[in-house]
Amino acid sequence: MLEINTEAPEFSLKDQNGKLHTLSDYLGNKVLLYFYSKDNTPGCTKQACSYSLLHKEFEKFNTIIIGISKDSVKSHKNFESKHDLSITLLSDESTQVISAYDAWKEKKNYGKTYMGTVRTTYLIDEKGKIIFASDKVKAAEDAAKMLLEVEKTKQP
Repeated sequence: MLEINTEAPEFSLKDQNGKLHTLSDYLGNKVLLYFYSKDNTPGCTKQACSYSLLHKEFEKFNTIIIGISKDSVKSHKNFESKHDLSITLLSDESTQVISAYDAWKEKKNYGKTYMGTVRTTYLIDEKGKIIFASDKVKAAEDAAKMLLEVEKTKQP
């Protein structure tokens, strides 16, 4: 996991509509960046739907929500349509960005070892610095937990 108070790695990836997004596009806003393993799986669907339900609350704190997985743009579009999602989903089929954010790791399932995306969430401030990071993410609780973290950053 990347260190708090370090510069968040820049990226350029396409969203579910084929539009290119770069991290520097969002300077002046907070960015909640979450990495997940696969569209339309139970945990990832709960996480994305929770973020979609709370996206207006995040907007009150000038926070953009972006989910990243190695799924294709087309897969993201289907995921968005099927679940009526209101958040940005970026496609990182090469896993370069997932790796840069230290979310591409060795995993084990049923005794089999493989490389995959570890559910990881970062909060990046208006200047591009990481101000919160977690790789102990529970999909169904992540959005509510992160909204509390964002609320803590509110200027008095």
